[in-house]
Amino acid sequence: MKVCKCKHMKVKKYKKGGRKGRMPKRFSVKSGDKSASGGLTAKGVRRYRAANPGSKLKTAVTTKPSKLKKGSKAAKRRKSFCARMSGMKKRLTSAKTARDPNSRINKALRKWNC
Repeated sequence: MKVCKCKHMKVKKYKKGGRKGRMPKRFSVKSGDKSASGGLTAKGVRRYRAANPGSKLKTAVTTKPSKLKKGSKAAKRRKSFCARMSGMKKRLTSAKTARDPNSRINKALRKWNC
């Protein structure tokens, strides 16, 4: 919020780019923001966080489940992601997308070792 000089009237000033949580334009594998094997790269996460101040987005937990310490933050995060995304795959995608090994959702699930 920006306050005018007279201090009795508040003027809302919105930043360019729209609402919070929106992906920056031209987010692609070619630009190096998305990984060809699924998910975002570290560069993509940095770019997203720059566009959305206060965001806590992180890169994927790619460590094999057997190598993760049980109950650690990373293990819990991985388990939560797998449960959430598996549900999305089941309910929010078409049968064709769910079966396609090259769909973004299947690539992401593979990357997270789900």
